[in-house]
Amino acid sequence: MIKGIFAAALLALPMLAGAEEIGQVSTVFKFVGPNDRIVVEAFDDPKVEGVTCYLSRAKTGGVKGGLGLAEDRAEASIACRQVGPIRFKGELKDGDEVFKERTSLVFKTMQVVRFLDKKRNTLVYLVYSDRLIEGSPQNAVTAIPILPWAQ
Repeated sequence: MIKGIFAAALLALPMLAGAEEIGQVSTVFKFVGPNDRIVVEAFDDPKVEGVTCYLSRAKTGGVKGGLGLAEDRAEASIACRQVGPIRFKGELKDGDEVFKERTSLVFKTMQVVRFLDKKRNTLVYLVYSDRLIEGSPQNAVTAIPILPWAQ
């Protein structure tokens, strides 16, 4: 019975993409712990086959960063591209969360949400950071026109 409840709980969770690190550059040298850096990650949209998004964001280093206790900055950049034929895996809802990652120990997350601009036949992706008490207005957006894929 416990396995059944656990399986049902997992199915109730939204489908979110997992990121793969593509590369990183050091931005600030730290004597103790890892350096501050900018990380570039890629993830595929879990509900839209043929779309990959690239996200760059700051990661705080030092002792706190090395232990996972530092709060990362809210700035991020995103670029999503069509990498194959676009096929929808179910119904798309505006504002669907595609990617989410914790950027502080407890209260802050960075997330990517998707919108479908039906009038222009375009997928729009927005990255932003939020915090339990006060979020940040810093954001970035990218758009992909839905076009036939040449073989």
